[in-house]
Amino acid sequence: MTHAIPFIKMHGLGNDFVVLDARRDPLPAAMTGAMARALADRRTGIGCDQLVLLEPSERPEAGHAFRMRIFNADGGEVEACGNAARAVALLHGEAAVIETGGGPIALEPLDGGARVDMGTPRFDWDAIPLAFAMDTFAMPVGWESLEGPMAVNVGNPHAIFFVDDADAVALESLGPIIEHDALFPARVNVNVASLAGPDHLRLRVWERGAGLTRACGTGACATAVAAIRRGLVQSPVRVTLPGGDLVIAWVPGGTILMSGPAAEAFRGTFDWDAFAAGAGA
Repeated sequence: MTHAIPFIKMHGLGNDFVVLDARRDPLPAAMTGAMARALADRRTGIGCDQLVLLEPSERPEAGHAFRMRIFNADGGEVEACGNAARAVALLHGEAAVIETGGGPIALEPLDGGARVDMGTPRFDWDAIPLAFAMDTFAMPVGWESLEGPMAVNVGNPHAIFFVDDADAVALESLGPIIEHDALFPARVNVNVASLAGPDHLRLRVWERGAGLTRACGTGACATAVAAIRRGLVQSPVRVTLPGGDLVIAWVPGGTILMSGPAAEAFRGTFDWDAFAAGAGA
């Protein structure tokens, strides 16, 4: 039997997604890490950085419109993705509060993009999480040239390093080492940022489970928050990533507002059964 499943290919600043909308019509079977990995493969699948699955809300009584689940290209399910949230806001077409693994977030589509309320950042060591208690404002750890990061959880965990030149850091080699360090039991997203002005940062991100990325919305949020806390920049902050700019607004004690573009690339269908067989699902 063949199940032709529709998908929507979208991206935010070049960070690309395969979106499966199962809000009305459920998938033939539960999504697995192996299935997500097969669909994300750029040679034998559709190809994406993340697979985004939209499902009915588990808490409609709380005013949640639907649930968004995110799987990285390696098949691991993660709590949050800011770029995906903007893409989903564009797809949904109206303001909404949705569920994610990192908690509820508020979406508002804009012309050519969206504004997302990413919630309140967390700084406690056990909320990152870290393997043991440590000051997350300036962690007394380092990996080669990268030292003294700040740790922030914005729905998923981030380590932020401020450097003179973000482009000069060998993030392709240091990123996976830091991501998998035992200090981070849930692994970590690795951000290297340099100051470009009083309200402007340049940022590169090694994304947990996806590798070097053209853009990372939660990374931009975490980095802007860290820079504001350290007094390096003033809100709102323009964060320039390889794929383009995001604007992050945050006042200590408040929630993080992220604004930026998103776009639909194309739509299509795939044979669920053929992919499930290949993925061993």
